[in-house]
Amino acid sequence: MATVKTDRRKFIKISTLGVLGLAMGVGVVGAPYLNAEELRLRLPGAVGEKDFLALCIKCGQCLQVCPYHSIELADLGKGLGVGTPYIDARSRACYLCEALPCVLACPSGALQHDLSGHPDKVEMGIAVLKSPERCIAITKQNVPKKHIDRIYDHPHTREVEEEVLRKLDKFEDKPCTICADMCPLPNPFSAIEMVRDSGGGKRPLIKSGCVGCGVCEELCPVDDPAIVVIPRLSYEDYYEKG
Repeated sequence: MATVKTDRRKFIKISTLGVLGLAMGVGVVGAPYLNAEELRLRLPGAVGEKDFLALCIKCGQCLQVCPYHSIELADLGKGLGVGTPYIDARSRACYLCEALPCVLACPSGALQHDLSGHPDKVEMGIAVLKSPERCIAITKQNVPKKHIDRIYDHPHTREVEEEVLRKLDKFEDKPCTICADMCPLPNPFSAIEMVRDSGGGKRPLIKSGCVGCGVCEELCPVDDPAIVVIPRLSYEDYYEKG
């Protein structure tokens, strides 16, 4: 009887370890290839999506050094590689820090280190005026206070975040030029400018210098942003090749 119990315990132990090992193996081997149904906005310097998912070790160091609280880590519900970092531009965009600390913190090669110090060379995506009917610059409405207050609901515990709020406050109850004037690129005119619209208002014009940081989407002062960023596309992909 003792032999039977011992054999049973060994069987259960081996079976349990086998199941756990299989699950872990599937997780480790399969996780890099769990592509998103919809591409998420990756960090500055991110390599191609498949390589990114394979190289990212999900250490979270990029999140820890981001001064704007811009980076989130995917959970199971995202379907894009559990633990991989991404940016939800509407919640908090990337402000293209000059040194790109997230890039410097990456130990695996998922983010290209040679981009550090060159925010204008980043290729995250491309901004698109997806819903011009919602753009209050086109419809000639002033910036409402509630959409300034919406940004105050985001984390703002650091000086750089407070500076964003100070700049944003100046737009309240004025004609909207937020997407162009708040662009964080060293030369924002290379990425976006306000041009005269046929209806007498103004509209944002996206230019080839846009890197897809998402600030225009985050700060767009309407319930659903008129301007959005499409991840992993370049200006040429969207505006020239169509």
